[in-house]
Amino acid sequence: MISVNEAVERIVSAFNPLPSEIVPIADGYRRVIAEDAIAKVNQPPFPVSAMDGYAVRYVDCTTAGSILSVVGTAPAGKPFSGRLESGHCVRIFTGGVVPDGADAIVIQENVDILDGHQVRLRVVAEPNRHIRRAGLDFCLNDLLVASGTRLSARDLSLIAAGDIAEIKVHRRPRIAIAATGDELTPPGAKKIRGEIVASSGYALAAMIENWGGTANYLGIIPDREEAISSLPERAQDADLLVTLGGASVGDHDLIQKALEPRGLRVNFWKIAMRPGKPLLFGRVGDLPLLGLPGNPVSTIVCALIFLKPAIRAMIGDKCQAVHHYASLATPLAANDGRYDFLRAKLHHRNDEEIVTPMAVQDSSMLLNLAQADVLILRPPHAPAAPAGSVVEVLWLNDV
Repeated sequence: MISVNEAVERIVSAFNPLPSEIVPIADGYRRVIAEDAIAKVNQPPFPVSAMDGYAVRYVDCTTAGSILSVVGTAPAGKPFSGRLESGHCVRIFTGGVVPDGADAIVIQENVDILDGHQVRLRVVAEPNRHIRRAGLDFCLNDLLVASGTRLSARDLSLIAAGDIAEIKVHRRPRIAIAATGDELTPPGAKKIRGEIVASSGYALAAMIENWGGTANYLGIIPDREEAISSLPERAQDADLLVTLGGASVGDHDLIQKALEPRGLRVNFWKIAMRPGKPLLFGRVGDLPLLGLPGNPVSTIVCALIFLKPAIRAMIGDKCQAVHHYASLATPLAANDGRYDFLRAKLHHRNDEEIVTPMAVQDSSMLLNLAQADVLILRPPHAPAAPAGSVVEVLWLNDV
């Protein structure tokens, strides 16, 4: 039986980023970019006005009351043609290109319109005032988004502003899911005594999609060696096969027994954690295999701890994990030798985040996992923690 940290390290080290593909930026949301996004233009590409007003030459506007002749307009996208001469100004709008020769903008509130062709300034102009210089935001060949970044909506807007239409991203990992067990039935199916609903696969598929993979749910596999031994063929296009249940050593836990003749090489099984002790990782030929516990709570917790890092490794996600902490509302007893993941509710008291562990932590209870906000992380042999102690928590918002 190995530690949680060692298991994570072994799993992550077994995967490399998948090959890249080119996609339109419209399809890039939450994909991981596989090469630096470099600006192809200056932004803005030319000096533009930050306000509605009048483009002027500073030397013509050093005293209040200066009168200038309006010789044209410059709305956004329709620049004034020609150069601004002495005593002249151009009516300009936000985003309009600053005419050649102009070096200041006087906002429209500081101007009196004398007639259709002249204005009088109420103020002294300031050099470069209200002008956004070319390249103010970024310049040609600037790094916009670094390789290994999972693209947010803001990243996509920035890349588009850099005049980049297509991006190179890592391919989504294809993950096959198979639930094992004669007792399992699909939701809505007629049941006989002893049968239960197979629920874990739906959560797992949703999490995989959310984390950047594509899920292929193979359905329920009966507890027969020949059925389980066919999984490598059914998952032949997958980058990872995930099984639910059957990874322990009971008479009906057949994953290892059925796949050993197919060349199963076990990296490890059994982890010192709660929930989720019976967890298997290895390969069947070239196909990586992650055998998760069949209990729905254990499946979801183990997927969060072990499957998510595997997917991140395959998509080249280099973003660092963020650690969160909160204060205990109630005391916790000293922990034993297993890493505990306690379901808990979170609320705010003034500026402090407070966590309250669920009263019952039985791994069969899916309802309180659905109602929990976080998991409290309790390392092996953690000492007793009184109320008010600060503990590390893992958010369940992506589960």
